[in-house]
Amino acid sequence: MNKLTRHIKKKYNLTSEEEAEINACFALKTFNKKAFLLQNGITSQYEFFVINGCVRTFITDLNGVEHNIMFSIENWWCGDLQSFINRTDSSYAIQALENTEVLAINRTDWEELSNKSEVFSNYTRELFQSAVIAQQNRLVQNLSFTAIERYHYFITKFPSLSQRVSQKHIASFLGITPEFLSFIKNK
Repeated sequence: MNKLTRHIKKKYNLTSEEEAEINACFALKTFNKKAFLLQNGITSQYEFFVINGCVRTFITDLNGVEHNIMFSIENWWCGDLQSFINRTDSSYAIQALENTEVLAINRTDWEELSNKSEVFSNYTRELFQSAVIAQQNRLVQNLSFTAIERYHYFITKFPSLSQRVSQKHIASFLGITPEFLSFIKNK
């Protein structure tokens, strides 16, 4: 639990009571490598804060091809927010790429905590804002950057991910084939 509250404390002051309230709303869950935190078509019951490990969020198109949307590592959040908030079937699947530990919070606890704790409410509002900005940046990159520019941005912005995630998954995230990624890396 300390990793989450430390993460919150980077920007907000927490009283011991607020810290206890937050900790009480989260459950520690562990997933082995390749296990699913969420499957496509299932309503998302949780949002996850990654304590240790690495996960990928992806969709599978009509041809059965997987497309990685994002990766989440330590101190990052993951989940299908639309499914979680609207209680609809998930469009995404989330899979552990390493043995992974997360803190999970269900929707009822999320809402109650957001209503009770101004700190948690402000923290999550900032998370949502950051997520929207990141998605907008990713959209712009996919529309206007070349594949080489997307790869260079990825390894510059997320150097540890390039060491932890397979080339196949990185290529999928960048919207290119693994062969073209090899070509770029050799160049």
